[in-house]
Amino acid sequence: MTTVAHLVRGQWGDDRPGLFFEDRVLTHHELAAGAAERAALWKGLHREGEPHIGLLLDNEPEFVLWMQAAALAGATVVGINSTRRGADLARDIRHSECAVVVTNRTHAKLLDGQAELADTPVLVVETAEYAALLAGQRGAPLPPDDGTVTEETRFMITFTSGSTGAPKAVPSTQGRIAASAAGMARQFALSPESVCYIPMPLFHGNAVIANWAPALHARAATALRRKFSASGFLPDVRRYGATYFTYVGRAISYILATPPHPADAANPLVAAYGTEAGAVDRARFEARFGCPLREGYGSSEGGVSFQWAPGTPDRAIGPAVPGLVVLDPETERECARAEFDEAGRLLNGAEAIGELVSTAPSRNFQGYWRNPEASEARLRQGKFWTGDLFYRDADDYLYFAGRGNDWLRVDSENLAVHTIENILARHDAFAAVAVYATPDPAVGDLVMAAAVPAPETDFDPDRFAEFLTAQADLGTKMPPRFVRMLDAMPVTATSKTDKNGLRREGWRTSDTVWWRPERDAAYRIMTEDDRDALAKAFAEHDRSHLLED
Repeated sequence: MTTVAHLVRGQWGDDRPGLFFEDRVLTHHELAAGAAERAALWKGLHREGEPHIGLLLDNEPEFVLWMQAAALAGATVVGINSTRRGADLARDIRHSECAVVVTNRTHAKLLDGQAELADTPVLVVETAEYAALLAGQRGAPLPPDDGTVTEETRFMITFTSGSTGAPKAVPSTQGRIAASAAGMARQFALSPESVCYIPMPLFHGNAVIANWAPALHARAATALRRKFSASGFLPDVRRYGATYFTYVGRAISYILATPPHPADAANPLVAAYGTEAGAVDRARFEARFGCPLREGYGSSEGGVSFQWAPGTPDRAIGPAVPGLVVLDPETERECARAEFDEAGRLLNGAEAIGELVSTAPSRNFQGYWRNPEASEARLRQGKFWTGDLFYRDADDYLYFAGRGNDWLRVDSENLAVHTIENILARHDAFAAVAVYATPDPAVGDLVMAAAVPAPETDFDPDRFAEFLTAQADLGTKMPPRFVRMLDAMPVTATSKTDKNGLRREGWRTSDTVWWRPERDAAYRIMTEDDRDALAKAFAEHDRSHLLED
C-alpha cells in the first residue's frame, strides 16, 4: 500500500497536462506545486483542533489543489454538499469540525448570517485577499517526507447522500483511498495517456474514489465539469478527449434523454464506471455511444466492495467475494437463491431479495464521525449491514435491488422497488421512472410511481396497462396503483433520485396523478373527490396520521 501524498509527490517535475477545466490547463507539476503552496498556507493557518479543511466548492481546480495539499500536509478534507442550505449546511460544517472553509464567491453567500459559523475562518478563492495569502507561499517546496503522513492518516470525510435521513459523515484514510485508486486504475487500464472526465461532484465519494484518485495513481489527466450537464456531456468528452468517466444515479438516463445524433458513437470514450444505471439504460448507452458501462458496488463507509468481472451476467453487478451474503433483515437468515425465466427475469423476488451483509467486514470501516449510534447500527454482531437490497443467483453473482428503505409491503409481501423500477423502465413512453411506497388506507403499502414522459410523448393509460400485462416478471402485486406525471425527476446533488418529497406528498399533489381505484380497474385521472374519499378511508381505519407531513 501507499499514500495519497506519495501519489501527489510523483507529479513533481511532470510537465504533461494534468487537469483540464474550461479554458485552463494545469500540468501535473503545476498541480503538485500548487498543492505545496496551499499546504504551506494551511500550516500557517492551523493552530488547534481537528485538522479538517472544509471544501464548499464546485468541481473546479481549487478543489483538486486543496485535496492534494491536504494529502501532503496530513490534513483532512471535508467535502461539503453545496446544495445544502441554512441550518443543514451549518450543521454539516460544525459536525465535521472544519477548522477552515474554502469556498468561492457564489457559495460564500450561503454562509452569510450563520451565527453558528461565526468563529470558523473562511477563505474565498478568486479574491484579492486569497491571492495575497497564496503569494506569500509562492515557490514553497514539497513538505518533507518524514514519515508523519502514513496509510492510517485520515484523508477525507464525505457525507452520505441524505436521501434516507440526516447525512452521516464517513472518514477515509490515505491508505484506503490509495489502495482503491490502484485497483480501479488496473480494472480500467488507466494510463498516462488516459483522460478521466469528472462530471459528478467532488464532494461525493464516487468522483474522488472512482475517478480522481485512480487518475492520480495512473498519472492520467483529469477534466472537470463544474456541475453535471446532460447536454454538455458529449461536447465535453470530445473537447477534452475523455476516455473514462464515472456516474451515479440518474446521470445516465439524463444523458440518454438528450436528442440522439447519428455521430454519437464518434467519441474517444473507452470505459465508464458507476452505480444504479439499470440494465436497460446501460444497454441503450453502449448501443448509442459505443462505450460499455461497468457497474460496481462499494459502500460509502468502506465496509463492503465488489466489482464486475468477466462472465458477469448483464443485470448483475459482479461476483460475491468471500463473506458476502444476502440475509432477511428480520430473521437474519440467508435468502433463497434467485430464479429466472428464459428472458433472465427474476421470478422469486419475495424470497430472494434481502440485505447485503458482510460476515467479514473490511477494516476500512472506521465508523461514522462522532456518531456511535449509527456506527453500531451498521456494524453489529461482527457483521457489516450495508442497508442495501440485493439478490444472489446460483452462480454467486449479486444483483442490486434497491436501498434499504426501498421496500414496499403489499398484502403482507415485501417488494423491492428497484425491481419494479427496472420493469417500468422498459416502457418506451417513460424517460425516467421512480417507484416508492404510499400508505394503504387499511394496512401496509400501495405501489406508487412517478414518471417523466419521453420527449413528445403523452401518457396513454390503456397502452400502459397493456404494457404491464405483457411483462412476465411483473408480479400481481407490483403494478403501480398510482402514476404521478412529472416534468423532471427530483434528484439529490449526486444525481440519485430524491424520493423524500415524493413519499411525503404521495397522491396529495397538484401534479396529474393517474390511478386505479381497485387493483384491476382501468387507470383514470385522480380528482379532488377521489382524494377526499381516499382521505376519508384513512380516517375510517384510524390511519390519517400516515398522511401527515
